[in-house]
Amino acid sequence: MRRFSLQNNQMDDADEPVHNWYRFVLSFPPHLVRHYLHRFGVSEHHCVLDPFCGTGTTLVECKKLGIPSIGIESNPVAWFASQTKVDWRPDPDALSDHAEWIAGKTWAALQASGIADEAFGLLAATNGSRTPTPPELRELPPEQMELLLTNSISPLPLHKTLVLLEHLQADTDSRWRHHELLALARALVESIGNLRFGPEVGVGAVKPDAPVVSSWLERVRCMAQDLRQMRGRDTPVRVHLADARQLLDVLQPQSIDVVFTSPPYPNEKDYTRTTRLESVVLGFIRNRADLKALKRGLIRSNTRGVTSEDDDDGWVAACPRIQALVESIEARRLELGKTSGFERLYGRVTKLYFGGMVRHLSELRHVLRPGARLAYVVGDQASYLRVLIRTGQVLAELAQDLGYEVESIDLFRTRLATATRELLREEVVVMHWPGARNAFGGTSMTQSLPNARNGGVMTTQYASIVEHIFSEKYEAGASEVSFTRANIVMAAQALGWNCRRIWVMSSTASATAPPCRHRYPAPHRPAKHG
Repeated sequence: MRRFSLQNNQMDDADEPVHNWYRFVLSFPPHLVRHYLHRFGVSEHHCVLDPFCGTGTTLVECKKLGIPSIGIESNPVAWFASQTKVDWRPDPDALSDHAEWIAGKTWAALQASGIADEAFGLLAATNGSRTPTPPELRELPPEQMELLLTNSISPLPLHKTLVLLEHLQADTDSRWRHHELLALARALVESIGNLRFGPEVGVGAVKPDAPVVSSWLERVRCMAQDLRQMRGRDTPVRVHLADARQLLDVLQPQSIDVVFTSPPYPNEKDYTRTTRLESVVLGFIRNRADLKALKRGLIRSNTRGVTSEDDDDGWVAACPRIQALVESIEARRLELGKTSGFERLYGRVTKLYFGGMVRHLSELRHVLRPGARLAYVVGDQASYLRVLIRTGQVLAELAQDLGYEVESIDLFRTRLATATRELLREEVVVMHWPGARNAFGGTSMTQSLPNARNGGVMTTQYASIVEHIFSEKYEAGASEVSFTRANIVMAAQALGWNCRRIWVMSSTASATAPPCRHRYPAPHRPAKHG
């Protein structure tokens, strides 16, 4: 294991254009992306995937370097941010002019109702002898208000924000709307609201008022300045609102050369809280049903996202390393006498997290070209009763079981654990995908399968399903892999395909299956680890 030399987690001043339009507080720096793209020898002839793209650091850096890229993100406001940050088409002067016009209309509307945005508060009465009557302040609908962190935005700044938002949405010319809305999202987090960011998002000093229109306008002007530098670069970028565990829903098989990403870590950070203020105010989340749907598309990494329907833990049911980790957490819980509902879920969420990552890595194999290079930025955690989880090491072992080859685990930086004040490692797990031939000791399944005929043509879906089963059930030295129709249906479910159609297909393609011997119980996905 070698030490990674670029330990600076701060963004360089030269990297701020576009990257700084909107960022997560926990985003990795652009120079980390550049380092690995250079190390992997990536050029404009390759395609880079970030399956947990967040606010688009990998995508923006790839576009700056002229490298085609694809992002996957399941948080709608983060997806919106990534999509907007790689759109460099707007004319910068026209964007600035339009924002100035919207600002003027908003200021006029606020003044007409007795509110001074720049001087803060209420306008004084014209005769100077009367206390001005407070106008009726606008609010979000109750079902949206209850989603906000208490005091995350004060009533008067919220009112002014909603007036500005009304003028933005009323304008029929939508050429600049996405950029203007993203500027408002950033202003909400940085200056309009009362948020503070540490190990977890929280509420700081509650401001009775804050400038809204000028804060927003300043950020639009910064965007326009950056666009003056970036226009004319037309490198292709696609950003999908999708689940990283269901990549074949949006990506073509064997279409990716490089993966650079940072998935969530197993801890008690609810990542939806980090973006809650802008998600609710801008309408990406309108009620608890929207919030629940958002969480369903995320890797389970904290107890607040766990539901009774979750079954990703089945992917690591036979993994001794995960089982030992869960037993350590549960033993610590009993030792400390912790009995809350969340604490009882610590072991389960650990299994769901690593099961979700195995499910993601399993699906990922189908979209990677042979020889693809991968880098996963992950961090050690001790959030669950101070039981240390070596995330990078565990993820590397699980990936090896799926046929990936681990090249190195590079130390990116260290950070202090909130509870213990001990140093935790943040690492980059570097791997490559050798392709089905090298990973499983034989010819690629999609190339060597006999024709599974459905209407006279080879069924690509069926071939991919058999490859999925093969990769899960293959044991070193075996000359064949046995499976049943139940295994086919389970693999189809894992790949997100129509089970009824695949079941029928399996009935007409029995010639492709080795002799059937039921080796694994039906309720669990076959997963052999350790």
